[in-house]
Amino acid sequence: MDAIALESNHTLEIDSFVPREQIDERYLDGTYYMVPNDEVGQEAFAVIREAMRDKGMVALGRVVLSKRERVIALQPWEKGLLGATLRYASEVRDAKDYFDELPDVKVERDMLKLAEHILNSKKADFDPTEFVDHYEEALVEMLRKKQEGVPLSKERPPAPPRNVANLMDALKRSLATEKKPKSKKRIPGQREMLLPISGKRGKDAEAKPVTRTSARQKRAG
Repeated sequence: MDAIALESNHTLEIDSFVPREQIDERYLDGTYYMVPNDEVGQEAFAVIREAMRDKGMVALGRVVLSKRERVIALQPWEKGLLGATLRYASEVRDAKDYFDELPDVKVERDMLKLAEHILNSKKADFDPTEFVDHYEEALVEMLRKKQEGVPLSKERPPAPPRNVANLMDALKRSLATEKKPKSKKRIPGQREMLLPISGKRGKDAEAKPVTRTSARQKRAG
């Protein structure tokens, strides 16, 4: 292992320039801020950066990190460059191995509209400061208790019950609730009585709702 390990010479070799939109997101790995290491290289650094910005291009190069050669993509980022190491093709699995067996599902228009409504109700701006590392919080709290001499329990907390709901069933219930007709409000003291209205159909005549005023309302009038 030591014999084949590569030593970094603190240089980055650029092999080619490619359009940014051609880089598949699945190949992106770690990211780094790139700056020139001396004043002499700043002008050349700025020229390459602005040329890539104007053309929408990304530089592909090679760099040694942790004794291993990695492919890295450089793109303009404010006054510097953002470097993103890329996975090798052998490290990215083919999506067909996972998605080809999925059935073709015909999406109902009503269900799609309901899902879009849910998306709109949960719409927000991307804010990574809202992400919480609960493991780190628990680790800091454990260290704080240890410093204070508080005895720590080695028992794992019980796992919360898993309430796995069928997404389609939940959407259908929500859709049925939205389609349910709203009941009309009835005026207090007003009642309905069905009276037969004679017509051609005789005893099969339709019953029609008739409003009857209560005795209390008569007295009040």
